[in-house]
Amino acid sequence: MSLLITVVAMGLLAGAAIHTSLPVFLTVCAGVALWLAAFGARERLARARRN
Repeated sequence: MSLLITVVAMGLLAGAAIHTSLPVFLTVCAGVALWLAAFGARERLARARRN
């Protein structure tokens, strides 16, 4: 569910890119990408512990 919320948020950010400056947009996108990487790493570790 949180992945869906993230995708929707990125869609909103892409739509808002016209109204924001490029550095702000890139900073927010980098933050979301880092969050997704941390989420993926956490899920991978949890899956490895279960097996």
